[in-house]
Amino acid sequence: MAKQQTFGDKTKKKAGDTRLNVKVIKAFRSDKGTIKYMERFVKVDEIGQVDKIDISR
Repeated sequence: MAKQQTFGDKTKKKAGDTRLNVKVIKAFRSDKGTIKYMERFVKVDEIGQVDKIDISR
């Protein structure tokens, strides 16, 4: 049996996501007064949108 699909064909089929994956780290004070950090990966269309990202607890 002949091979139906080559590796090149497989990579051409993948339509990659054009958005960027960015790690956002937010610092906040807990009720006890200590500083805690929250990390989250967020997908953005442009790098300029990073300042506008709002992640909440």
